[in-house]
Amino acid sequence: MSMTQGFLALFTGDTGEIRAEVREQIDTKVAEWREEGKADIVPGVLFIDEVHMLDIECFSFLNRALENDMAPILVIATNRGITSIRGTNYRSPHGIPPDFLDRLLIITTQPYTEDDIRKILDIRCDEEEVEMSADAKALLTKIGVETSLRYAINLITSAALACQKRKGKVVEIDDVSRVYGLFLDVKRSTQYLVEYQSQYMFSEGLGEADGDDAMQS
Repeated sequence: MSMTQGFLALFTGDTGEIRAEVREQIDTKVAEWREEGKADIVPGVLFIDEVHMLDIECFSFLNRALENDMAPILVIATNRGITSIRGTNYRSPHGIPPDFLDRLLIITTQPYTEDDIRKILDIRCDEEEVEMSADAKALLTKIGVETSLRYAINLITSAALACQKRKGKVVEIDDVSRVYGLFLDVKRSTQYLVEYQSQYMFSEGLGEADGDDAMQS
């Protein structure tokens, strides 16, 4: 691909995979430059979050790409346990094919402690320029421990808006309590759905599912 074609593709939004012939020519040219001392190849880092979303074809491509001498350092992340590999009927740890998983060095992580959550919330408050009282921050930390860190972070902006509405300058414990009551976390939302599932359209509760199975059998 020429430089002119590259600029046109950049601004016209054209997409597509580089042909194997073009890729081979590029690799050959780069290898020549390395031997002649005209270029030094510095591998980059490829980070893929939610890697369980990739299908089997993507993993096959990555498997081949990692065998290249110029392949970047691959860092992937996922929060899935034993789950299906997309595009197949097979189940595997983290939704990753076993042959690809065997290439990886797996790093274990530990859940955040209460002190960790407090420090992260402090940083987020500073980033969002939200001034929060010590009591409000303590309550928000407790919410983060009992629900999730992401939910607690989302409440920062909501609590700041509640504070702004009452023309306050510092987010107080009442502001956090108010938005906590307005916006449900996953656990409370699930409990609410279970309690009132009969009032929703197309409800598929356990009782109804069992009944349908009984009728079909």
